[in-house]
Amino acid sequence: MRIPASRASDKQLDLFDTERLRPQTSTLARSGIKKSVKPAPDAIHPSAPMTSLPTIRAAQLADVQESVPEWMIEGLWGAEAVGVIGGEPKQGKTFLALDMAIAVASGAPCLRYFPTRRAGPVLLYAAEDSHRVLCQRLQGIAAAAGVDFETLDIHIIATPTLRIDRVDQQRALRATVAQLRPALLSLDPLVRLHAGDENVSREIAALLGYLRSLQREFHTAVVLVHHARKNAAHERGGQALRGSSDLHAWGDSNIYVRRNSKGSYLDIEHRAAPGTDKLPLELVAEPPVLGFRVVEQPHAPSDDGRSPLERVQGVLAAAPQPVTQRQLRQAVRMRASLVADVLEQLIADGRVSRGPDGYCLTS
Repeated sequence: MRIPASRASDKQLDLFDTERLRPQTSTLARSGIKKSVKPAPDAIHPSAPMTSLPTIRAAQLADVQESVPEWMIEGLWGAEAVGVIGGEPKQGKTFLALDMAIAVASGAPCLRYFPTRRAGPVLLYAAEDSHRVLCQRLQGIAAAAGVDFETLDIHIIATPTLRIDRVDQQRALRATVAQLRPALLSLDPLVRLHAGDENVSREIAALLGYLRSLQREFHTAVVLVHHARKNAAHERGGQALRGSSDLHAWGDSNIYVRRNSKGSYLDIEHRAAPGTDKLPLELVAEPPVLGFRVVEQPHAPSDDGRSPLERVQGVLAAAPQPVTQRQLRQAVRMRASLVADVLEQLIADGRVSRGPDGYCLTS
């Protein structure tokens, strides 16, 4: 009997499918030799013992947060934040990283502007500066900050090269962090810390994951200096960074040193706090002083004509409980340095007292 063409093609397809789905007998099996197949290493076996992941109730997170300061440098860097100082070459990224190091090691305000809230030892690796140049820069910034260079608790990693894409050097850096327990780990710059491709997300994510593990294990902030692409001034700071977008996403606090026709400025962003745009900077080179400082902007008068002192007093008078300096800054919309000066004057006059929870009027 002749099968119609359409039915013949169906029949052929059925035969093909049957043949394809039939378990195949290997040459070894046909010869009587059994082949041992090992399960995948990550296969889940129902009979294997299982270890659960650690958990914590959401309400308990408040107890953890209250024991940790919100800022390492208020408004500039979180207490245990990881992130990037980014910018085009020769914009002053290293100067800023060193200024942060001196602020944390001494407790002095960073850039003579941002109050330091968590001081402690600093571990620093500067791959592109000789020890002589590094010492000159640190001495100049220390002079600008008014601190004793000889007493600074800053530790320099003295190895000629540091490659955090190598397991042996990852272990060495971890051992150094475990020994010193720094409040801040500063690495400058990323391009000298690995031999991979900055554009390959998998390679960069592995490096950033390692640094995040140091932060979480030892409760240290991590500053990573990194280059922005040339001629990217029209782009947002994070988008202008060279390489994988993982670098921008990784940061809890990121700072971008930029320049326009008026001079240098900072763009600051935080994962969990408001940022600051276009904060003007100037480089002061008046030996022995050498370093950046924030250019003080004239403070705009309030709409009701009250002085800064009156505005701070008004907020404290209306508050039912002590107020932190950050809450005061947000309420009166004044610079941190100006709020600090006003509070210092009010405390000296006996009109304000400071307690563990903040500031309040004395009467």
